[in-house]
Amino acid sequence: MVRLKIEIAVPESHVEQVIDALHTAGAGRVGEYARCASWWPVSGTWLPLPGAQPYDGEVGVVQRGAECRVESVCEQEQARAVLEAVRAAHPYEEAVINFLPLYEP
Repeated sequence: MVRLKIEIAVPESHVEQVIDALHTAGAGRVGEYARCASWWPVSGTWLPLPGAQPYDGEVGVVQRGAECRVESVCEQEQARAVLEAVRAAHPYEEAVINFLPLYEP
């Protein structure tokens, strides 16, 4: 089985909803523990382009703001369900959700 690390940028107001969505989709399982995740504050920047409907900011203006990075893990087979669950819980129009394969010797 291939395990994946999940990285998500999210506003602090939605950290718990995103972690709940990860758990509901089966992510965050480490041995005999469930709902395993970590998060910390980060700074982000973005430029909403014409046609965008930004959660924060306005089209054509470079934005900088506080976000949180949420990390967890899942099995590769769970990735599609995790992606869909996180997108449903996430407030951003274009959520940044990365899946990275983990090396496990």
